[in-house]
Amino acid sequence: MGKRILVTGGAGFLGSHLCDRLIKEGNDVICLDNLYTGNKNNIRHLIGNDYFEFIRHDVTEPIHLEVDQIYNLACPASPVHYQYNPIKTTKTSVLGAMNMLGLAKRVHARILQASTSEVYGDPEIHPQPESYRGCVNTIGIRSCYDEGKRVAETLFFDYHRMHKVEIKVMRIFNTYGPNMHPADGRVVSNFIVQALKGEDITVYGDGSQTRSFCYVDDLIEGMVRLMNSRADFTGPVNIGNPGEFTIKQLAEIVIELTGSNSKIIYQPLPSDDPLQRKPVIEIAKKELDWEPTIALEEGLKWLPKKVLRKPLLTLRKLYEKRTVHLPYALPSAHCHGEGVAFRKGFRSDSLRCGLYRRRGNTKSQTIRHI
Repeated sequence: MGKRILVTGGAGFLGSHLCDRLIKEGNDVICLDNLYTGNKNNIRHLIGNDYFEFIRHDVTEPIHLEVDQIYNLACPASPVHYQYNPIKTTKTSVLGAMNMLGLAKRVHARILQASTSEVYGDPEIHPQPESYRGCVNTIGIRSCYDEGKRVAETLFFDYHRMHKVEIKVMRIFNTYGPNMHPADGRVVSNFIVQALKGEDITVYGDGSQTRSFCYVDDLIEGMVRLMNSRADFTGPVNIGNPGEFTIKQLAEIVIELTGSNSKIIYQPLPSDDPLQRKPVIEIAKKELDWEPTIALEEGLKWLPKKVLRKPLLTLRKLYEKRTVHLPYALPSAHCHGEGVAFRKGFRSDSLRCGLYRRRGNTKSQTIRHI
């Protein structure tokens, strides 16, 4: 029998893939998202499915639901988004974790925290095992995200020790795949957009800094295995691909796969940008019987066709056409923690014009998000 599962950030890049996976497994999925970086198009195909429900809600406000499992993915994850309003970013990580942990405690649900390799900061140990405590800057421009995620991990383990909440903590390394936002400022989408437009590909620093890139299907497999692992295994556990590439190598691969005439140009390295990133995944192998199966070159082959539905739009044009993605231009319902939901039977044009039905104790009413 399927479970009733809540996915916060469910309309985002990772969350939408997770919702797909959980629905296919026969679960009843509640997707919760405020659509700051999430996109309704990522979950449009699920609307009308009897096992799927969408609630437009901000996790910084409490919500009362009855669920068996909670995947807490809600938080902007790219620098261009999380640095736009750093205070809101920290609140999303910290208050969001507190609200979801409180919900898990109340309904006795198991809860998974999507943490990040950014908790390691600019590491002095390479590659990074889960035991490494990090080399971090608590007052830098990236700290709103990095420290917010570190505090969220602290809260998860405190709720586990004090209230016996069943927790799972995964540290996600760089991931790519369909549903990536073309203007999110992350390196894979940046390079693809620039290559398809025939522009110079911008590499920050000398290109020698390294990253590991995990295909989204591999990551979702690890996430689901972690959630359903034995109760006494809490993590944290690294989920990522240990294959390591320099940023310059990535740029060269993208140019080759797209057939672009783009040239590589170099700009100064941004503040606090880590010089190396590679996961040690021995715990994932042992506890979850998991390791990635898709190599970078294989995963990148579909990118120009799938990941960027409108790859030639500039950031400005993208935001003009999708004003819902303008940072924190949220409907007033969010400010009061009111969920907005739609289920089977709602007309598809209500998605385009922003019509949803408010859930509450009073009679349902239709509201328009301006």
